[in-house]
Amino acid sequence: MNALLDTLSWVLLTLGGFSVLIGGIGALRMPDLYTRMHAASVTDSLGAILVILGIMLQAGWSLATIKLVAILLFLLLTSPTSSNALASAALLAGNRPFADTSEEEERSK
Repeated sequence: MNALLDTLSWVLLTLGGFSVLIGGIGALRMPDLYTRMHAASVTDSLGAILVILGIMLQAGWSLATIKLVAILLFLLLTSPTSSNALASAALLAGNRPFADTSEEEERSK
């Protein structure tokens, strides 16, 4: 049973690390603030969930697991809220989303 839990834990940790890596690359490669924020928020949500679940399996039933659940709930509540607030502030500051210029030219005709 321990081998199964260890294997599942390492799979979750590896997938979480891979998700964070892909999100980091996406945040570097995206063209504007809004698409970068999307890549970062997906990484923050999915990567954090997978990594924390993997650590919870390693910790077993203990006080550390309860603390990890609290951290996970805090992240799941604050991450989307902060992403929304950042996008709203950027939009109010006049930072418009990147758009294809051919679409804008067709709409103006």
